Amino acid sequence: MNRDELLGLLPEDAPEALLVGRVWDVESGGPRVVAVLGEEVFDLRSVAPTVAELLDDPSPARRVRAAVERLSPRWSALELLEASMDRDASRPRLLAPIDLQVVKACGVTFVDSMIERVIEERASGDPSRAAELRGKVGRALGGSLEGVRPGSAEAERAKAVLQEEGLWSQYLEVGIGKDPEVFTKAPVLSSVGAGARIGIPAFSRWNNPEPELVLIVDPSGRPVGATLGNDVNLRDVEGRSALLLGKAKDNNASSAIGPFIRLFEEGFGLDSLRSEDILLRVEGPDGYLLEGRNSLARISRPFEELIEATAGAHHQYPDGFALYTGTLFAPTQDRGKLGRGFTHLLGDRVSISSRLLGTLVNEVGRAEELEPWTFGLRELFASLAAEREPVPQSP
Repeated sequence: MNRDELLGLLPEDAPEALLVGRVWDVESGGPRVVAVLGEEVFDLRSVAPTVAELLDDPSPARRVRAAVERLSPRWSALELLEASMDRDASRPRLLAPIDLQVVKACGVTFVDSMIERVIEERASGDPSRAAELRGKVGRALGGSLEGVRPGSAEAERAKAVLQEEGLWSQYLEVGIGKDPEVFTKAPVLSSVGAGARIGIPAFSRWNNPEPELVLIVDPSGRPVGATLGNDVNLRDVEGRSALLLGKAKDNNASSAIGPFIRLFEEGFGLDSLRSEDILLRVEGPDGYLLEGRNSLARISRPFEELIEATAGAHHQYPDGFALYTGTLFAPTQDRGKLGRGFTHLLGDRVSISSRLLGTLVNEVGRAEELEPWTFGLRELFASLAAEREPVPQSP
């Protein structure tokens, strides 16, 4: 990638944006927490050993800006992005920008994608039945659910009508019912970052990317930043049974997050994102092109409601959590045979972008053939302990 393409991976207002993330430091053989301002990257090892600790602060943005004022930049953002896109293990490169945070996700937060989940269920995971069912369900539902507030009296009336017509579904229950769907997407430390391959298992024949806003929430339940995510999904598996959600959602490299967390501060917060568009572009090795848009203005539940459903008196997260907020986009464009819809091919290049958060780029690979995930909590703790050991003095 040339310089302009690499700059395009950063937010449009990168000189003003305060970004944090993680870098694999080849010198120490471990991850480092970093801050990014413009094209300069600062090593925050003297400030916090983990992103989770850094963000557990009354004002993470103020803390980071104060640290950057006294530090010299160690890396170039463009060099890190280049090494990440090239997957060059010999150079410092980006990791997922979270570490100890639990990776949670909300499903069925947009009416359009809710209908696609209903179709998956009705098709029992068979993509060849999707087009016929899409027409049937679409005719029955029409536009009557557009703008319906989940949990409202209007939603309850719609539920009664759909039940009478034999069209009620567990996806409609969480889409317009009282409680949103919240699930654990991936184990701690398993998410991959910008440039890494994402995994599709060999047993899946119908799958898709899910471009999403990911909120970063501290242990008190306060959102402190945001980033982009790909909630890689196996439609054939989840379509067979919602009880197979874990198998559909949690596989090797099935959670991609990045490239950086943009911290909330004056001039940038939740309100900045309520009408943001998240764009998707899939470029296939076969010349196929798919483009989509996830318009956050059309989300059916406010961000605050999704956070409250995840954490509170009923559930705590002492290291904070990353929350996928769901997607409007569910690809129906045929790829290959008519009526088969979209599914990934190995080598697909997936770009998820936002003018305020940058661009997350990953390439699709076979989950079973990707580099195994081996750097877990024990390895992280060992790396942090080694960093604390005093350097031997020369005699």
